Amino acid sequence: MTTSVETIVIRSADAVVHLEYDPATLLPLDRMEYCSEDEQWTRFVCVSDTHGNAFPIPDGDVLLHSGDLTDYGTLEEFTTIMEWLYELPHKTKIIIAGNHDLTLHRDWYEDCWERWHDNKEDYDKIMELLTGDRAKQAGIVYLQNETFTFSVAPGRRSWTVYGSPWSPYFYDWAFNYRRTEAEPLIASFSSTDILLTHAPPAGILDCTDGRDFAGCKAVSSHLASGRLRPRLHLFGHIHESHGAYVHNWENRDQKCKIPQAQNKFYGSEGDDLFYEVDGSDYNEVQQELQLQKELLEAKNADPSVQRSVFVNAANQPAGLGRWLEVGDDDIEVPPGGQNFRPVIVDLKE
Repeated sequence: MTTSVETIVIRSADAVVHLEYDPATLLPLDRMEYCSEDEQWTRFVCVSDTHGNAFPIPDGDVLLHSGDLTDYGTLEEFTTIMEWLYELPHKTKIIIAGNHDLTLHRDWYEDCWERWHDNKEDYDKIMELLTGDRAKQAGIVYLQNETFTFSVAPGRRSWTVYGSPWSPYFYDWAFNYRRTEAEPLIASFSSTDILLTHAPPAGILDCTDGRDFAGCKAVSSHLASGRLRPRLHLFGHIHESHGAYVHNWENRDQKCKIPQAQNKFYGSEGDDLFYEVDGSDYNEVQQELQLQKELLEAKNADPSVQRSVFVNAANQPAGLGRWLEVGDDDIEVPPGGQNFRPVIVDLKE
């Protein structure tokens, strides 16, 4: 029994996002119609919340992983997931921790390891897996509240990336911060081309299955103010809100409205569901949505517009996208499967 493969591509003048695709027929970057000898692009393959699962990953220039490599941060779990990462073909692989990677939050783990593990895990051995010789040979860079600069080849553009594992407080897991701690923490983030955080910004691909918005308001505030204005912001944490959104900013590096966007399962203003509830005329709404779509496509095509690509790349299925209807059956999506694929972001240099 097979399912049809949905294709979702979000296009703009300097960023193309492959959200849903058939891995068997996905073209390499150099065969994409928007690539030419005169215009160089870099392909970023985005994953998050793999939780110890290995699955096929498309090739690309750079692999980005936004945390929750494991379930509970054990040496055994890290050994398994790092063996997988070592073997992936991407020349550069940039990773951060998430709230499930318990042992990487060293001071916190020292104080509470007995809550999680029968025996204390070996921090030094785990860090050797992430930062030792074998990791370096595999092109792996582990970031914990720090910046990294790289290019994919000599003479190509240099990219800057900042990575932070912190996320809003949730039952005292690793790398949690309370609301009163958010502003000084986020204010310490460097402004870079690429931002990796484990948790989403508030209002962007952060809706839980219980219809709560779990993102960080401080991150959204710094994005809207213009202090943080990445070309690509990758996160995860809220599995059910896997998705991507390309936002066109009204003012370059200046204060703008805070973006709002959710995925196809949890909706956002403009979706049919909202108009069915308030009683608006369906045909009028569809005409308005079509006009908005055309205006958005025109803005996306404008190379002078400053834009950010937001990606929730959580690969562990959850929520409404976890099950596929196939005939009379409901099929559970595997990690990295449909609705939870690695997200490919091609950025113009």
